[in-house]
Amino acid sequence: MFRSIKTLRVLTSCLLLGASGLAYAAKPVLTGIGRAATPAEIKAWDIDVRPDFVGLPAGSGSVAKGQDVWEAKCASCHGVFGESTEVFTPIVGGTTKKDIETGRVANLSRLDFPQRTTMMKVATVSTLWDYINRAMPWNNPKTLAVDEVYSVVAYILNLAEVVPENFVLSDKNIAEVQKRMPNRNGMTTNHGLWDLKGQPDVKNTLCMSNCPVDLKIASSLPASARDAHGNLMEQHRPIGPARAIDTSKPASGLAPNPGALAPAPSVVAVAPPTKGASGPSGPELSKKFNCTACHAPAAKMVGPSWTEIAKKYKGDAKAPAALALKVKNGGSGNWGAIPMPPHPSMKDNELSAVVQWVLEGAK
Repeated sequence: MFRSIKTLRVLTSCLLLGASGLAYAAKPVLTGIGRAATPAEIKAWDIDVRPDFVGLPAGSGSVAKGQDVWEAKCASCHGVFGESTEVFTPIVGGTTKKDIETGRVANLSRLDFPQRTTMMKVATVSTLWDYINRAMPWNNPKTLAVDEVYSVVAYILNLAEVVPENFVLSDKNIAEVQKRMPNRNGMTTNHGLWDLKGQPDVKNTLCMSNCPVDLKIASSLPASARDAHGNLMEQHRPIGPARAIDTSKPASGLAPNPGALAPAPSVVAVAPPTKGASGPSGPELSKKFNCTACHAPAAKMVGPSWTEIAKKYKGDAKAPAALALKVKNGGSGNWGAIPMPPHPSMKDNELSAVVQWVLEGAK
């Protein structure tokens, strides 16, 4: 009797599960959602360039043309020679003629080398072309013409001494340039991340919720040494992978360091802006001094929008002089940690025009 009831329950459960499966399978397949992409749409999306140069469009660009494009659209973030660390890590530096011969950048194996640059790490020139084409300039991506991308890549390669200054990069000779990339032999493939079926390099216990956290401070600087070499925060970029703490302030649990005082910034006095100052207009000057690389009319980018600035300082009689000083000397603090670069070459009438234009809503 007991066995019969148990068997009946099992059979009933199986029948119910089977019925639910049939009901699920019987649900109609949703149709009419979306549509097939057109050939033109696929072509617009499929713009990546592979290391074997499949996808590379025909075109060419000289080093000289690349310098013009670079100074107009790239130098405000990367520096004229690709050396700047103010916004991103440097593009150029750390490679040698020997590296071009061997295809391995020797400085990558040095623990004492201070900075890794793009040209030290990138193995394929197609990566440079593809990234610049799809993502640069930072504030206006996908706006460079094909020949401009070739030109900018040629300029970077010239800065790294991969190609001469009279070189013209094209789809016809880019494969030969690949043979001179300083770190072309530096890419490794003997790891799990190279293969979709490979073993991951993360070795940990899978946990999705209520995971134990074991936080343990292994070391710390004594108060006497905390600010021995100046404020570390001022010596590092405020964005990117390498960050630094404000060593001018005492750490939690440490006694204050009397010598930890941030150095006073050098300030250049400027005359307050005057309405109706003669000279170039605000829009012209914002392009001349690359203000538009970090500021937009109504959207926050690296810095606040013109609209936000005008709204914040509306009716403030002290705002023109304060903003002129900020533009001239640079600095950070009012809108975030990312500093605005100084503009020591701006004349007083140019400062007046820019500040007045911004405070009036950049119209």
